[in-house]
Amino acid sequence: MEYAEIYELAFRASTAEDDVVVVHRTDRAGAGGHPVYEDDTGIVRAEIAPGGEVRMLASGGHQAPGMPVTVRPLTA
Repeated sequence: MEYAEIYELAFRASTAEDDVVVVHRTDRAGAGGHPVYEDDTGIVRAEIAPGGEVRMLASGGHQAPGMPVTVRPLTA
């Protein structure tokens, strides 16, 4: 299976524009066996399957991450 190295996740915001976060592939795998991606801060984490299916992962206690409205692989 081939996995992208970088994804762009867009989240619905309360303003006119969505919030966009870029995540990079890590060396970890999630519960589904797919790579875990995270942003530069380590706060936004997601397990992303090759077809774009996303499982958001909490990076700290009491965090309830929302689902992105779009998931797009990026080329480096």
